[in-house]
Amino acid sequence: MPCSKHPAVAECGVIGKPDDERGMIVKAFVVLKPGHAADAAMVKALQDHVKATIAPFKYPREIEFTPSLPRTETGKLQRFKLRQA
Repeated sequence: MPCSKHPAVAECGVIGKPDDERGMIVKAFVVLKPGHAADAAMVKALQDHVKATIAPFKYPREIEFTPSLPRTETGKLQRFKLRQA
């Protein structure tokens, strides 16, 4: 995902989240690098970064900051755990 190319992002995972208004929205789970604040300004900066990198309608409408992402023993992202969260 383009948000992982942002200098403040260590890693991220993206899922589709059901939404009453749109049917489905993009939700990103983001692990920030040390020294970056997980605040509303960072959410806006990441959304603007994605809008400038790919088609604007693909940007994450919801961003959740997390200390780590769930992974298998081989390092694969476990998206089903993100959907359960």
